[in-house]
Parts: sequence; C-alpha cells; structure tokens
Amino acid sequence: MMSTLLEDLQQQSAEFIGIRRDIHRHPELAFGEHRTAALVAQKLEAWGYQVETGLGGTGVVGRLVRGDGKRHLGIRADMDALPIDEATGLPYASCHHGVMHACGHDGHTAMLLAAAHHLATRGRFTGTLNLIFQPAEEGGGGAVRMIDDGLFDKYPCEAVFAMHNMPGIPQGRFSLREGAAMASSDYATVTIRGVGGHGAMPHRTADPVVAAASTVMALQSVVSRNIDPLQMAVVTVGAIHAGKANNVIPASATLEISLRALDRDVRALLEQRIKAIIAAQAESFGCEAEIDWRKGYAVLVNTPQETAFAREVALELVGAERVTLQGPPLTGSEDFAFMLEKVPGSYLLIGNGDGDSAGACMVHNPGYDFNDDNVALGAAYWVLLAERFLKQA
Repeated sequence: MMSTLLEDLQQQSAEFIGIRRDIHRHPELAFGEHRTAALVAQKLEAWGYQVETGLGGTGVVGRLVRGDGKRHLGIRADMDALPIDEATGLPYASCHHGVMHACGHDGHTAMLLAAAHHLATRGRFTGTLNLIFQPAEEGGGGAVRMIDDGLFDKYPCEAVFAMHNMPGIPQGRFSLREGAAMASSDYATVTIRGVGGHGAMPHRTADPVVAAASTVMALQSVVSRNIDPLQMAVVTVGAIHAGKANNVIPASATLEISLRALDRDVRALLEQRIKAIIAAQAESFGCEAEIDWRKGYAVLVNTPQETAFAREVALELVGAERVTLQGPPLTGSEDFAFMLEKVPGSYLLIGNGDGDSAGACMVHNPGYDFNDDNVALGAAYWVLLAERFLKQA
C-alpha cells in the first residue's frame, strides 16, 4: 500500500517539481512572499480548501474538513528565501539578484502542496486538516507573527508537524528526535565606552579596545567553566569594531555576539553569566558597557507522543533501514519552536543527499539546491501522517 502511495505521488510529481522550480526562480525574502503566497492560495482554493491569506503578514492557511471526525491536525511548511547570490548555474536559478532559496523552503512548500492535492482528491480521513504555509522563518519570526495573529485560535490543532531537508543525510531517509532537537539563538551587541586619546599616552585614556579584547577571552570561560559539560552551549564573538588609526585610542569598541543552547535553563544561565562578565571586564579597565540583548528563537522541543507517532509513519512509509529513530540534535535554530511551545508536535528531517551527490551541498550556501526526488517522498509522508492521524472510524 505504501509503495502504491509513493508511486502515485511520483507519477504526479512533475507538476509539483515544476512549482518548486518556479518558486525557486522567484525567491522572496521574509514577509515579502507575496507571489509565493498567492500561488499557494490559488492552488489550495482550486482544490477545495477554505483559505485565509495575510495571517502573520504573508502567511497562508488552508483548511479542509471531511466527515464528522473531531480531531484537528496542523502541518507547516516555510516559504521564505535568503539574501544570498545564487551560484548554481541551474536553468531555474533565481532571477532576483542577491536572493535565493538556499535552504529548501521552495521544496518544503512544494511537498506540502503535492500532499494537499492528493488529500483533497484522494485522501481518506475524517476530521480537520490545517495546512500552514509560514512566512519569515529565516530570522523574521514568522511563526510568532502567525500565532499572534490568532493561528491556533482560528485553526486549533491537537498536534502540529513540520519537516526540513538535510544535506548530509542520504536522500530517501528520515531522521527524528524526541526532546530538544534544535538550539535556541540569542544575540547581543556590546558597546564598551572608555576615554579616547593619543596612542602615545595610554595612561591618559581608558582603552575600550583592551577591554574588548579581554572580554572576548573572558567569555570563552562561560562554556568551559559555567555550563555542565554534558550540556551544549555556544558563545561566538563574530565581530569587533573599534578605531580607525594606529595611533589613536578610540572612545568605544563594539562586539557582536551569538549564543546557542539546547536547554532552556542553560540558555538562561548563558545570559546571566555573559552580562556579568561583560560588566565586570569593562569596569576593570575603567570603562562602561552597554548591552543590547536580543532574544531569538527558542529551543525546539519535540514532544514524546507526537514524535513516536511521526516515527511510526516514517517506518510504515520507507522501512526501518531508512529511518533514524533518535538522531543527533542540531545547533541551528528554527522558529517552528514557537509553534511547539503552543501545541504538541514534532519536527523531522528528510535527507537531501550525501557524499558526492548534488544534494549534499549544505544549506545557506550559494551552490545549494533542493533535491526534487523529495517532492514525492515528502508529500507521501504528509499524506500518510494526515490519514493516520485523522483516521476514519
């Protein structure tokens, strides 16, 4: 039966691969996904879905109700691209300079559209299916915008699921993980203010460059001495800006810091220790520090029951030899985490290719492209998951 489902979707995949490549050729950045959203809405409406547009800015939700089942399911795909110049040389490469689908959101959208078509025309289920096409995953917090716009009030879900392609995993495989699966992300801009002066007379200054350098080194102790060695944390100082001349001590220096954690308590501890170290380091050099702390995405935590269900679907579809039951966590971040804070669910990975295959190129790379073989496979997974969750009596 599963081979039949996949074969059916493979026979129809040319249309949706075409949609995927059309979206790839016309990428749109966060909250600018007007063309993509219009395409999604037009398709869903043609297939009989009740469609709402503009949720969270440019988000689209398609609802399909069948039978008298009481269960409500949510499936989410992201739609936005990245500010990267494409270097693939593909015939369907981006026609917009400086913008490309370097993370596969074009493929995620196509997979869910292919599943939407099959479920509308041939799906066997009873209940309510909510298909969520989200804007602005790439740092824009589109999930939060949709939630604040009433996503789960208007479209209640007992569970919500999402999928991301992953280069480095062979195409045809799925990887799932219960618990913390992707890291939180926070950012800080630190301005250290001192007293500038002549480089030949440092005793008459309070040098913010030296304070900044000492701060960078002191921050390295947070992970090694404050965080449990069995926990994950990353503290990265990605930029330092100070001064313009070799004989002038500037009045200020700026640090840009990125932080990651796979545990909510570790995330809180990072903030506490980093703020304390920065203030103390600046004071020790006669300077003052101003910290602009910006919370990013939360830790993405997959709930046990829903992850077990998602595993069963993958095992039924492709067999045990192609399913990783408890894959490693990722230090990247994902705003689907905010949906999982509101509704139980799970976020899983589908292999994009490994080794020397074209699909092995990592995401956020100018040479990346989504593996079109996943359009049918990902759609088959969503169809099976929906039919099993909203099973007929």
